[in-house]
Amino acid sequence: MTMTTEPTTSRAAGRAVDAGRLFAAGVHADLDAHRRAYGDLPVRNPDAMLAELEASGLTGRGGAAFPVHRKLAAARQAAGGRRGRAPILIANGTEGEPLSSKDAVLLRNAPHLVIDGLLSAARTIAARNVLIVAEGDSLRAVERAIAERPDARGIEVVEGAEGFVSGEASALVNLIGNDDPRPVDHTARLTTAGLRGRPTVVQNVETLAHLALVARRGATWFRSVGDPVDPGTRLVTVSGDVPREGVFEVRTDATIREVLAALRPDFGAIAAALVGGYHGAWVPERSFDLPLTALDLAPFDATPGAGIIRVLGADHCALSATARIVRYLAEQSTGQCGPCVFGLPTMADRFSAIASGHAPIENAADLTRLAGLVVGRGSCHHPDGTARLVRSALAVFAEDVRSHARGRCVRRSR
Repeated sequence: MTMTTEPTTSRAAGRAVDAGRLFAAGVHADLDAHRRAYGDLPVRNPDAMLAELEASGLTGRGGAAFPVHRKLAAARQAAGGRRGRAPILIANGTEGEPLSSKDAVLLRNAPHLVIDGLLSAARTIAARNVLIVAEGDSLRAVERAIAERPDARGIEVVEGAEGFVSGEASALVNLIGNDDPRPVDHTARLTTAGLRGRPTVVQNVETLAHLALVARRGATWFRSVGDPVDPGTRLVTVSGDVPREGVFEVRTDATIREVLAALRPDFGAIAAALVGGYHGAWVPERSFDLPLTALDLAPFDATPGAGIIRVLGADHCALSATARIVRYLAEQSTGQCGPCVFGLPTMADRFSAIASGHAPIENAADLTRLAGLVVGRGSCHHPDGTARLVRSALAVFAEDVRSHARGRCVRRSR
């Protein structure tokens, strides 16, 4: 199946699926359509804007879910009003995660909303340099949008790099500063000393689009839908064993089942879903009534992450599917630390052995040990995310491991 380049809409899931916020201007919206839908962007006092963001509860939509107001405030404080320390603001529109298409869909269809958020955030922290990093058609859509509006001419557009870890915040800073798209092991936070040694804020483009809505309509409006702890809406990329794949805007308190219902799948033919992407965790079908919040998904060590739901059919071998992902993650290492260079390939070998039925019980035990060894010891979070996926698969598909040990698979392999 081919992922749509436009946001997917459906009434099948009722109010859980709501495309009325980020795509109110329609698909491939130009500046005129954008202004008709949203009006002019107000100029808010920086202190008032930070207070509004704090009240809104907006968190990052790139995966880490860090409170937006705290990141902006930290960079502003680190700058201290000194000209030589003026903050740098970077919009991250790259998607190293193979299962995500949400940022590309957003940039191609609502680039002006992202630009609004970028300009509003820049004013809030008095950023002297403002950049947006994107790739391919998304980059060209951003360039066209910038050319439409004089207030955006100071934004620098940078072409991103391919690779799973190249979208990590420090990797973006390293790409811009040194033409090297590898993560950097920072002793100081980017908001204190990032690009060119200056306070640097990296925000996902979806986060900035939501920020633009808060700037226009305020915290109370933003919190009027979604989870009380993590309010609003989020973009979710749904793929895998579903009738069609797509990018949805959903309420943050929507359940996995509500989101998938928009595609009318046969839930009886679904085994599980990978939530949060390749660094995410598996959730079995029986638990699809859990909302897509970090608190509700905590029993499975899952979070919404970058808004990804990958559906696995009941007739596909879950261990083989996971083994392929772990192998991919091992190959995406940038070779900067022992956990990636030695730990991840070994983990990939062990998981492939389990999938092929070679000493599954023993290899599962060894994988559990290896996962504990790599966590917290890498130059970036790549080993940690891989370990999370491995532990999740071994827990959720424990019966599959035992079946492989008996020489058969409880599901029919691809």
